[in-house]
Amino acid sequence: MLNITDLRNTRYDPATVMPRAKLEISDASAIVDPIIDQVRHSGAEAVLQLTEQFDGIRPASLRVPAEAMVEALENLNDDVRAALEESIARARKVHAAQLPPDTVVPLAEGATVENHWVPIQRVGLYVPGGRAVYPSSVIMNVVPAQAAGVGSVCIATPPQREFNGLPHPTILAACQLLGVDEVYATGGAQAIAMLVLGARDAAGNQICQPVDLVTGPGNVYVAAAKQAFFGQVGIDAVAGPSEILVLADESANPAWVAADLISQSEHDPLAASVLVTTSLELAHAVVAEIEAQVPGAPLENQIREALTGQQSGVLVVETMDEAIEVTNGIATEHLELQTADNDSVLKRITHAGAIFLGPYSPVPLGDYSAGSNHVLPTSGTARFSSGLNTASFLRLQQHIRYDQTGLEPVAKGIQTLAASEGLHAHAEAIRHRFEEM
Repeated sequence: MLNITDLRNTRYDPATVMPRAKLEISDASAIVDPIIDQVRHSGAEAVLQLTEQFDGIRPASLRVPAEAMVEALENLNDDVRAALEESIARARKVHAAQLPPDTVVPLAEGATVENHWVPIQRVGLYVPGGRAVYPSSVIMNVVPAQAAGVGSVCIATPPQREFNGLPHPTILAACQLLGVDEVYATGGAQAIAMLVLGARDAAGNQICQPVDLVTGPGNVYVAAAKQAFFGQVGIDAVAGPSEILVLADESANPAWVAADLISQSEHDPLAASVLVTTSLELAHAVVAEIEAQVPGAPLENQIREALTGQQSGVLVVETMDEAIEVTNGIATEHLELQTADNDSVLKRITHAGAIFLGPYSPVPLGDYSAGSNHVLPTSGTARFSSGLNTASFLRLQQHIRYDQTGLEPVAKGIQTLAASEGLHAHAEAIRHRFEEM
């Protein structure tokens, strides 16, 4: 099921040795662009029509009624509620610790620069609802926004036919637990368009106010819509399918490695599950375990499709040095280290979204209750970007305070630099302040 590629004694490029699944954003854009135009011109009615077209149900109203939120929490299974509350508590601790302090930097007498972290005013959070129910995504998006001090948070998530056009009640219950009462029953590209553009009804009443930032995972159409609006609003990322890479040696438990690779393949047929190892014996043992564990799984067909895709496989290399080089080259979303000396390996890992250390730190821990965030960079973007965090919802705003004493020592240098760049009016702006005294 999972193909083994023996790279020992071969030449290869660590960055391209494992191809990724093809996520055709450009193809999706041809479908998404007309959707955006419909929402732009027809507002809430377009969102409702498109929601009925794509989700097979027309919500009674775009905004979920407050009583539906309260009822969802009241009827939530006690064990599920306890698990959600624990996840929320841990996430709040981790994300509160990410809040950067404001600083004042004195540079000279009469010269200071202040660094102020200002929360984004209004954010729209997308929670998918197609292949599975994701209350965990509610937590991962809402908690860092609240930790940053965002004043206005709204959520868009698809309606469900089995719940009479309301989103899944577990999603609503999670929103209620977190204190988010502005929830819209719509998904897909039309939801992103509504969040960015806002939406009015036929009578001109504002149903949804435009946001300044959109975050949250979704399918290729959600990704294409976010990309289309990038620059008009902020976005977290144009996310690709889920990825896991396990870097392991002969000390790893093959049954546990196999279970972790299988776990991420549940997300999407294009999900990537990769094992990089120095042990051919472990490679064969993991493949045998996958063959034993997958049959009968609830999402067996999807798991098989993901594990047999070009983006998934086992790479056997000669040395741990090579294994680390390949791992950094792939720059995976989730990285598990299951080696005899994880700390030594960790020091040499430069590219990964989140790193899970040891056999008792599996990726599903991070999906739910580690306290870390599971909205992470995919498609190799871990080389230059971070996962969603408190700072994602902040803007650095600098306050420059100079008086005459502070400006005078650098005035001549500024004029010299401005003139060297051919920007003589810049130089004049400085000169006037001292000539007129």
